[in-house]
Amino acid sequence: MIGIIGRKLGMTQIFGENGEQIPVTVVEAPPNPVVKVTAKDQVGFAAVELGYGAQRLSRASAKGEKAVPRGRRAAKAAVGHAAKAGLAAPPEALRSVRLDSKSNPAAEIPSYNVGDVITVGVFQPGDVVKVTGTSKGHGFQGVVKRYGIGGGPNTHGNTKHRRPGSVGAGTDPSRVIKGKRMPGQYGNVRHTQINLRVVKIDGERNLLYLRGAVAGPANGIVLVRKQG
Repeated sequence: MIGIIGRKLGMTQIFGENGEQIPVTVVEAPPNPVVKVTAKDQVGFAAVELGYGAQRLSRASAKGEKAVPRGRRAAKAAVGHAAKAGLAAPPEALRSVRLDSKSNPAAEIPSYNVGDVITVGVFQPGDVVKVTGTSKGHGFQGVVKRYGIGGGPNTHGNTKHRRPGSVGAGTDPSRVIKGKRMPGQYGNVRHTQINLRVVKIDGERNLLYLRGAVAGPANGIVLVRKQG
């Protein structure tokens, strides 16, 4: 297994050889440097840490150059970690990708070294992949939007149109059962969509066209991994 970090650009449609319409998600995945390599005998599985993008490093200097405010620039620990891989600036995002296959332990494990670069060329049209992203955040929401509950009647004097209603019995068990669907934070959670197929690869523009939808907003960071 191997993967690549990219940015979700949005959805569009392309047409297959037989003229069928295919809905696809476009992911821009520029070359990812290998920042760290973990051997199987160290933690029980083989993995690589990939980087995406670059953080800002500008600090105040004697020449009076405008500095990047603290909190918006890379930390010294991140700069040192990236320097071990020969990078001038730490990546904007880091993700660990497992190389060996749990379903097929006998499969050959690809070999990578720190400083190598992963491109969209590791995929081929027809590959089945899984994509991990962060879903859109909707803040604090009620049960109607969060779970699709129908709510109460809109007429006959009802005043509880979107309230959850009764949440627990009185005498037994005299408490609200764990897991009861209630208002709360909606979205902004990690989600992995499986069984997506690579329809098209544009190596010149570093684009992956994946059949189906991917979690997250436009320009959200996603991790595309081979499934297996």
